[in-house]
Amino acid sequence: MSINTFLGVFAKSPLKPLEDHINLVEQCSQMLGPFFRSVFEKNWEKATKIQKELSQLEKKADDVKRELRTSLPNGIFMPIQRQDILSLLTQQDKIANKAKDISGRVVGRKLEIPSAIQKTFSVYLARCLDATEQAKSVINELDDLLETGFKGREVDLVEGMICELDRIEDDTDSLQIGLRAELLAIEKELNPIDVMFLYNIIEWIGDLADNAEKVGAKLELMLAG
Repeated sequence: MSINTFLGVFAKSPLKPLEDHINLVEQCSQMLGPFFRSVFEKNWEKATKIQKELSQLEKKADDVKRELRTSLPNGIFMPIQRQDILSLLTQQDKIANKAKDISGRVVGRKLEIPSAIQKTFSVYLARCLDATEQAKSVINELDDLLETGFKGREVDLVEGMICELDRIEDDTDSLQIGLRAELLAIEKELNPIDVMFLYNIIEWIGDLADNAEKVGAKLELMLAG
């Protein structure tokens, strides 16, 4: 029996909702781009609107997560274990949660990003969002991996994508160091409480890339198994 025919025996594949979830998660994170552009402009009305939209997307992702957790059977006869699926789901969820936390904290305090660091901040944010996009691309290869029985060229392709995700995450580490140095150089000119929160936001943005890299790492372990 081919894999396609095998899957047809079942009403649902657990991989489709996992892919649906990462797609929503990635949409959440990408909204931080326009969100911070509004923050740079001190357009708090627009930033608040985007933050609410982001929160709604995060709730949709939570709905998919809960549905998958409750509907996933204990005995799945596939080259991927139930616990592996749930572990990937949990790691993906951390990305959406962090995006919501970032936007909520910034709007809640009306935390301004100093103009002196906005350029570097934008480059850093964009690279962290590259990581979440790459994680989405990796997870969206799961159906093809399943069709090939987790063997052959598709595995090589996905392993290459995971290596690229690792490289992106390494870039974000270097960019974060540079951004923190720029903030250090001007922090005496700023409100000390704002400085504390700025460092916090910089770290949380980095967590987006870290969590995305961990999605790839979990999948890589599954391929190795």
